[in-house]
Amino acid sequence: MTKILLLSDTHGYIDNDILKYVKQADEVWHAGDIGDLKVTDAIKELKPLRAVYGNIDDAKTRGEFPEHNRFMCEDVDVWITHIGGYPPKYNTKVITDIKQNPPRLFICGHSHILKVMPDKNLHLIHMNPGAAGKHGFHKTRTMLRFTIDGKKIDNLEVIEFPVRHPK
Repeated sequence: MTKILLLSDTHGYIDNDILKYVKQADEVWHAGDIGDLKVTDAIKELKPLRAVYGNIDDAKTRGEFPEHNRFMCEDVDVWITHIGGYPPKYNTKVITDIKQNPPRLFICGHSHILKVMPDKNLHLIHMNPGAAGKHGFHKTRTMLRFTIDGKKIDNLEVIEFPVRHPK
């Protein structure tokens, strides 16, 4: 069984609240808009990280992380990208590939809106963890954690923090 922490849209923000959950995970997945490599460096000091770059990320971040990250976690085919849309409104950049070869778990960021939903036509689960950073319109910072055990995706939990804007 693999314990996953899923976050996105940190926009350069990392704190002890986030790192507390990083320490509890086996792997951390970041769905883009990292904002500053200090975020991913802090995570990588503690746990293995899989990440993609987002639309706000600079050339250095884009050099370290891909736009799309597709991999197997145990027996689950996972695809992470920053701007991917959601069922059935997938981004035009991914719609052909996702229809021809759907993953079991399709993860995006970008919208700052936490969403977990099935795509019954493609037999996949879509996840967007919302935004873990302070930049954006969201009122609550969110992340997801869950487990993967063989083919089973289970124990889904939403982690929420209030947005604390600097004074």
